[in-house]
Amino acid sequence: MVVCGAESEEAINQLFRALADGTRRDILARSLTETPSVSALAARYEMSFAAVQKHVAVLERAGLIQKRAHGREQLVCTNHERLKRASELLDSFEAIWRQRMAQLDDVLLQKGK
Repeated sequence: MVVCGAESEEAINQLFRALADGTRRDILARSLTETPSVSALAARYEMSFAAVQKHVAVLERAGLIQKRAHGREQLVCTNHERLKRASELLDSFEAIWRQRMAQLDDVLLQKGK
């Protein structure tokens, strides 16, 4: 069973909606290895600065990144704890899947006898 703890269903949905988009996953991956500014991120994509800002805002609302001011720029940093939480949730889904596959194996072995 998926362990949600004190986390709301909406917070979990927000987390996975943020991760569902390829551009947002790329922004998150870049912020894992560097601390880019929103401007530097925008220069890497064939979309407007405003569109990149919206992607960053979705990641920020999901708690996956944090912005911090550095002079006139906004730097993007990964929230490693929140990313770890997403991994834990996916691991719990995998455990359910593996348990069901084991049960299916048992059923098939019983039918084969």
